[in-house]
Amino acid sequence: MDNTRYTFTVPNYNPGAVPPGLEYLAQVDQILVHQKIELLEAIIGFETNNQYEIKNSMGQKIYSAKEQNDCCTRNCCGPQRSFDLKIKDHNDQEVIHLIKPFRCTSCMCPCCLQEMEVQAPPGTTIGYVIQNWHPFLPKLSILGTANETLLTIEGPLCAISCCGDVNFDVKGKDGHVIGRISKQWSGLIKEGLTDADNFGISFPMDLDVKMKAVLLGACFLIDFMFFENVGDSGQRCSVFG
Repeated sequence: MDNTRYTFTVPNYNPGAVPPGLEYLAQVDQILVHQKIELLEAIIGFETNNQYEIKNSMGQKIYSAKEQNDCCTRNCCGPQRSFDLKIKDHNDQEVIHLIKPFRCTSCMCPCCLQEMEVQAPPGTTIGYVIQNWHPFLPKLSILGTANETLLTIEGPLCAISCCGDVNFDVKGKDGHVIGRISKQWSGLIKEGLTDADNFGISFPMDLDVKMKAVLLGACFLIDFMFFENVGDSGQRCSVFG
C-alpha cells in the first residue's frame, strides 16, 4: 500500500454535514477493500453476488459491502451487468448505496461508457463516477451533485496485474496527483483461480468525506471494469477489452 500522504481541498465544493455512518472516514487517509472468495464461484465458475470487507490501514474492518443482484443478470451479463451495492457499518446499517446501470464494453461507442451513482445516506446522491472516453487510457471523472468535475482518475495503458500492483492515479483539477486507487497483487494462485481482488485507496486526510465515499465507489467500478473476470487471462488489458 502506498504510504504517501496527500493534502488537498476540493475547490468550490460545499461539503455540508457528514452523512451518518461516514464519520470515521474523516479520520483516515487510506482504506483497504478485500473481496471475499466465494467457493462456488472458484470451483465451478458460477457467478455469485460479490462481497467485500472494507478495512483501515491497520486491517480493522470498518464496513462490509454486498452486491444486490439476481442469478440471471450475474451470469448472463458478466462484468457489464447492472447492480446495486450496499455498504453497511458494524451495526448492519446501510451507510452508502452504489448504483451501476448496465453498460457494454465497446470503447468505440461513447454512449456505452460506464457510470455509477453514489448515495449517502441511501436515497441522497452525493456524487457520480463517470468513465471518460479515451482510445487508450482508462479515465474516469468524479462528479459532484451538480455534475461538476471535482477529481479525475487515470489508469495505466495496460491494466493487467502481472505479479505487481496496478495503480490508478487520482488527480485534482490542476492535474496533480492527490491520491491513488491500487489493485494489489494477491499471489499467483489467488489471481489465477479467483476474481477476488484486493484494493488500496489513498487520499488526503482533509478531503471531504463525501468525496472519500465517491472514491470508494470508483474503486468498485474499476474492479468491475478491469478485474472482475477470473485470472489474468480474463482481465481487460485496456479500454479495448
